[in-house]
Amino acid sequence: MADHGRSHGFDTRDRTIDDIHQELFSGKVSCRQVVEAYLARIVEHNSRINAIISLNPHALAIADELDVRLAAGEETGTLFGIPILLKDNYDMVGMKTTGACLALADSQPTEDAPTTAALKRAGAVILGKASMHELALEGLSVSSLGGQVINPFSAERTPGGSSGGSAAAIAASFAVFATGTDTVNSLRSPASANSLFSCRPTRGLVSRNGIIPISYTQDALGPIARTVKDVAIALRVLASVGFDARDDATTSVPSSLSNVDYAANVSTGSLKGLRLGRVDGFFSGEDENETTPVNDAMAGMMSVLQAAGATIVEVNESFYNASRILAELDTQRFEYREAMDAYLQRPGLAGSHPRTLKELYGSGQFLVIPTQYEYVNTALTTSSSNDVYNVVQRGISDLTLAVGKTFQTLNLDALVYPEQKNLVVKIGSPSQAGRNGILAALTGFPVVTVPAGFSPPNAEAPIGVPIGMEIMGMPWTEERLLQIAYQVEQHTHLRRAPPCAHDFIKSTRMENVPSVVPNTANISTVYPMGIL
Repeated sequence: MADHGRSHGFDTRDRTIDDIHQELFSGKVSCRQVVEAYLARIVEHNSRINAIISLNPHALAIADELDVRLAAGEETGTLFGIPILLKDNYDMVGMKTTGACLALADSQPTEDAPTTAALKRAGAVILGKASMHELALEGLSVSSLGGQVINPFSAERTPGGSSGGSAAAIAASFAVFATGTDTVNSLRSPASANSLFSCRPTRGLVSRNGIIPISYTQDALGPIARTVKDVAIALRVLASVGFDARDDATTSVPSSLSNVDYAANVSTGSLKGLRLGRVDGFFSGEDENETTPVNDAMAGMMSVLQAAGATIVEVNESFYNASRILAELDTQRFEYREAMDAYLQRPGLAGSHPRTLKELYGSGQFLVIPTQYEYVNTALTTSSSNDVYNVVQRGISDLTLAVGKTFQTLNLDALVYPEQKNLVVKIGSPSQAGRNGILAALTGFPVVTVPAGFSPPNAEAPIGVPIGMEIMGMPWTEERLLQIAYQVEQHTHLRRAPPCAHDFIKSTRMENVPSVVPNTANISTVYPMGIL
């Protein structure tokens, strides 16, 4: 009989940090067995969803070292022996950081990003790099180097993005959690589209140094996981970097938040008595196949929240219009060239790679998506010295004040709204339309994303397409937001694994772990590669 999801008696499916620690510390399983099981699962099944762009050749050796420590009673570290994945825009010694772009295929960091180093210090075993939308510039999770990541719930749909590989991999139990980045929607969109949890932290809480950048104003990074508690544990490790002289946004973190254990009190909250603002402008008014399931799922979620004792407050100010906010205040085109030039010229980046953004886009080694590269063309000729940029920054300040006033006037604990007004788009779509993440991206306010339900099942999505909800708070309220998310998780139990996760069968022992070869076949029939 097939041994679903197992390797040497270890089942990788839906395992949490606590699950693995219980088996490791009780002697039921070794670190090597755990890591070997996850690697075997990736190698055998990644071709179905194309979520992994490369594997860490040292993962099993690291597991062996941890087993030595385990035998000696030196199993220290919050993430001791926990298999994780990095999005392929995080620098890590010993692995290329490509941003899933052909032009960066040989770009080799000589030092870890501070967050990568923090994960290693905590005892995590980095299995490899997750694929992503090329250079994190859109939400389709397609690239010249990695190809198209497939949504594990529906082979016809994208997994959201840009952290689509991270989310698809975690949904399929290729690791316990993965890291992602978020410039507009990129942690929250894939979490929403894969029935997962994520946290985009307050700007400055987590250092962005050592990550391929886009926008100083909007970039953030955080975890994607299958449970709120795992998100909370991972966030603590990422935030442990603290002040980083190479990311001066970290100077804004209140001293009271130094080394907060976000998981310690995650289960102590309550929905009773909360005032949650339902942002009317972030819902679609259309009754269509792609929007009605989202509205229905959110209506069900509002009912659950009210039944648990929360008060739903209508937020109907006209400025809550995601499309308008994005069109008027997005900073990417002004900050991208300066940020990328600085990253590409940093001393800690070796290997053959372009030295400037202009050189990268003169190479012809990138994917052309018209909706994505319209602003790249602008970025090549503009910068933060542009007069319009100052107007945009004043607009962001006004927006931030207006959102704070909403919280104060209505006495809100959080804002709630669907991450995306419509279902995650199908493969071949020109853009990931209908997303609401720009509000948090510009204000720098924290957001936790939770599963909100599914569309009705059909032939292309056997259990439906996942739908997610954002819970946004005022700055530095991550602990409170995670408590709210935990209560939502416990009251709804809406997260599901994709059908393919149960179909995956593990039977092969991993003697030699090969590199994962991404599926780029026929990618040029969807999007071309070449010079703009």
